[in-house]
Amino acid sequence: MKLKNLKVEEHPFLLFLPFLILYVILIFAQAKTGGYGDENRYLSYAAHLAHGFYSYAAPFLDLGNGPGYSMIITPFVALKLPVITIKVLNAMFYYFSIILLFKSLQRIVTFSFALIVSVLWALCPNALEQLPFVLPEIFASSLIPLLLFSLTVAFHKDKTKKNNKYTIIAGLTFGYLALTKPIFGYVLIFMISGAILLWILNKRNTNFKKSISVLAIAFIVTIPWLAYTYHMTGKMLYWSSYGGNNLYWMTSPYENEYGDWVAYPFNTDEKYQLPGAQEQLKLHHEQDFEQIFKSQEARELYTKNNKIYGSPYTGVIQDDTLKRIAFRNILCHPFKFIENCFSNAGRILFNFPYSYRAQKPETLLRLPFNGSLLVFMLFCLIPTIINWQKIIYPLRFLLFFCFLYLSGSILGSAETRMFTVIVPILLFWIAYILQRTVKVKVRFSE
Repeated sequence: MKLKNLKVEEHPFLLFLPFLILYVILIFAQAKTGGYGDENRYLSYAAHLAHGFYSYAAPFLDLGNGPGYSMIITPFVALKLPVITIKVLNAMFYYFSIILLFKSLQRIVTFSFALIVSVLWALCPNALEQLPFVLPEIFASSLIPLLLFSLTVAFHKDKTKKNNKYTIIAGLTFGYLALTKPIFGYVLIFMISGAILLWILNKRNTNFKKSISVLAIAFIVTIPWLAYTYHMTGKMLYWSSYGGNNLYWMTSPYENEYGDWVAYPFNTDEKYQLPGAQEQLKLHHEQDFEQIFKSQEARELYTKNNKIYGSPYTGVIQDDTLKRIAFRNILCHPFKFIENCFSNAGRILFNFPYSYRAQKPETLLRLPFNGSLLVFMLFCLIPTIINWQKIIYPLRFLLFFCFLYLSGSILGSAETRMFTVIVPILLFWIAYILQRTVKVKVRFSE
């Protein structure tokens, strides 16, 4: 192909290639040695998969996350490749997510608008912050645009083309999202129930029928994981053993605690923790955790055995115990739980506030992007409600998807990286609404 005949809009791989180079540079410049945060857990799961299992049996049962991301990085762990090679994968995932978002946007807005929105996603501060870490958010953020693109094609009403292939791709992508982040499993269950109900009420609507196909394929993808968790726990539709832990901290009834998760035995961020933080956490929560860690031997085993993640008490009992305490807190202190949910929404958007921690300057870096995104989201709500039936069905499907995801995230202790995952859908929605409602005139009228 001659260079002069090259149309950039037809070759997004070349158009966005500079971002791939930028991401690789950022990863090598910022990558840290050793495990950071949840990195060790995902690397541990990958090491287990390389040896033919996922979690140790009770009393070391740990089903905190599905196997989606760990399966991706298992070959790297099995071959004992440097961890930096896994981190470079993030650059590829992020790069492909930009291309998929751009191709989806091209179907609904002009080239220039699609380019601007895609560049905004390419420079999303929250995503850039996650690049140097072995965490699933960047990978999940690449699955979201794939789901977006496959749905827009699958539901495109063109009788000359068969879109069954993209229906299958959408279902496989949704299912793998549920394996990557457990909250999407709960979203899937709710959406299956809703789609079946809508189809029963209006069987002539082919969109509802196709939605059920997408969701059914997604659920089939998750069956091996659900069968495994049932085998390990005896519980149906058991997505994660960490739900109780997150809900417990979200329902904390104490003053100056805002529902953010804290690792037992209450190790807090040394750089930003306020004086007396650990003493306050022990005073408020030690008795609750004593119900799980009943012996000194159990506590020592939990803190010393760095190769085994999970409670020395069976994970299901830990999960159930913390859920029972959490529900008790909600019943006894409902307004404090609502207050914590409001604080959790702040953490999801701006990574603020946190209990017993001083303010961080990094918070200011999130304000321009996430603040602007929030304003545009609020603006787009009214046109969306008024024109609901005229909005393309894939977008309506994904707006329900986002609503359920954000609602579930607010009810359980969450962080900004959870919000990052669905930013491509929000940008797609905002672009769709603005293209049809706002006209910008830069020249003054005579």
